[in-house]
Parts: sequence; C-alpha cells; structure tokens
Amino acid sequence: MSDSKSDGQFYSVQVADSTFTVLKRYQQLKPIGSGAQGIVWYLVMELMDANLCQVIHMELDHERMSYLLYQMLCGIKHLHSAGIIHRDLKPSNIVVKSDCTLKILDFGLARTACTNFMMTPYVVTRYYRAPEVILGMGYKENDIDQWNKVIEQLGTPSAEFMKKLQPTVRNYVENRPKYPGIKFEELFPDWIFPSESERDKIKTSQARDLLSKMLVIDPDKRISVDEALRHPYITVWYDPAEAEAPPPQIYDAQLEEREHAIEEWKDAAVSSKATPSQSSSINDISSMSTEHTLASDTDSSLDASTGPLEGCR
Repeated sequence: MSDSKSDGQFYSVQVADSTFTVLKRYQQLKPIGSGAQGIVWYLVMELMDANLCQVIHMELDHERMSYLLYQMLCGIKHLHSAGIIHRDLKPSNIVVKSDCTLKILDFGLARTACTNFMMTPYVVTRYYRAPEVILGMGYKENDIDQWNKVIEQLGTPSAEFMKKLQPTVRNYVENRPKYPGIKFEELFPDWIFPSESERDKIKTSQARDLLSKMLVIDPDKRISVDEALRHPYITVWYDPAEAEAPPPQIYDAQLEEREHAIEEWKDAAVSSKATPSQSSSINDISSMSTEHTLASDTDSSLDASTGPLEGCR
C-alpha cells in the first residue's frame, strides 16, 4: 500500500455516516484504476486468523465452544440494541483470532429495524435462513423442499403455528406424513461433542439443551438472545459490562433508504476528516478477549492445540 511502513497509528473516518478505519499514512497511497482522480483511500480491516467454516473442523473443547458462542450472542444483542439486523449470519461471516476474540463481518445486507427492507425474503444465505424468513417468501418448489427436511428432523409444526403459514406451504405440510420429530439425544449424540472430565463446569448435556431451545420452528417459542446468554452453557462467561453494553451510536438510522452513486460514496470518503481512533473500551463488543470475560470460578487455562485457536486462553 505504501513504500514506507505505517507507525501503526490507525485513524477513524466517518464515511457517509458510517465509521471505518484507515491508515494514518493514507496520503502516500497512489490512485488506481482507469480515470481515477484524487487520493484513493484503502479501508483497512484487522487481519483475523480463521472463520467458523475452518473452526468447526477443529477439535475444540466445551470452554472454547461456549466462549465463542457467548461472544456471538453478545455481538448480536449489541447490534439488536441499536436496531441493526445483520440478515446474513453464517460461518463464513464470523471470524476469530488465535486468542479466541470473535468478530462479525459482512454487513452488506444489514438494515436498521425501522427500514422497509428488513423483511426482504431473499436475505440470508439459503442454507442459513430462519423459518420465519422463509415464511415471508412467495414459495417455489425448491423452497418447499427445505421445509421437508425441517419437519422430518424437528417434527410437524403445531396447529397453532400452521395458521401462520402461507396457504401453499400449509397445504404442503398438511399433505405430508405426520412426523413426531427426532429426539435431540439422537440428533446430537454424546460422541459428536467434545469429551468432558469431572472438573468441567460446561457439560455436553447443557450444550444439547441449548441447541434444543435454539432449533425451534416457531420463533415465539424459540429461546431469545437474552435467555441464551443466561443459559448454563453460556452464563459462566457472563459479564454485564459486555452483555449489557450500551447500544452503539447510530449516526443516521435512515441511511439504507437513501440511494448513493458509487462516485458519491468515493467523494464522501475523500472529503471526510480523519481523526485518531480511540483505544478499545469495554463497550466495544468486537474487542472482547477471554482475559476479562471469564467468570471468576471458571478455569481459563485452555491448553489444547487447535491450530488458529491454539493461543485461546
């Protein structure tokens, strides 16, 4: 990016009511692309070690799994407290560092809750759509196929929930065999979880119980983020300073409803004033580390080697 190395000082710049981070030495960057004019700024993001697509193939113990999930829940609650809906949460959009710090990426589909776009049906990558997102869609045959897999595993929905379905979907479900659902002990047997010892405070049974409360078709009966943070599998990490952090400042809640041409975004970036970023505070959900989130009675010495997470402790 530059012939000489930066001194490590990062600057925060407000770009069309959004905050990004850029290197202090941005003046040395050269224009790129045909017909580019003026200074080109690179938006520099922190390098992370792995995303969850990679992490799920590692041999993690319950403490790491529980702590990563705790951070996800804190991050989601933090966004929701500001009225921000991510709308595309999936493994490739969640990244971690070797110290177990977790961050949520890719807000390209994110919207504020007050916008008209919040319930657009074609949000969330296909295999990660919640049932209620699917319900907002004009169904096609290949969309209904997803329901076949869901009801076979979790059971035929209740009559009360069936009333919420669109006619096409309701007719499809009613004409299918009645599925009792598979017990979660069979869906998630002990052998797929990490082994546990007598000293472990976080148990396989707790993980399975949390899954059974999360994987519920009816959103009204599904465990909430707040409830999940208090679940025995998660609550050992609970820190009010993180889980109950004040919502982030929203500069312009209606930003998504206004259209900007690419050149307008560029002009806004170049004309913005750069100011030194402040050090991370306890209210910055993206900066959490295990050092200050461990409950006092929880052992933080995680010594299993797990590739990119081997420094997590």
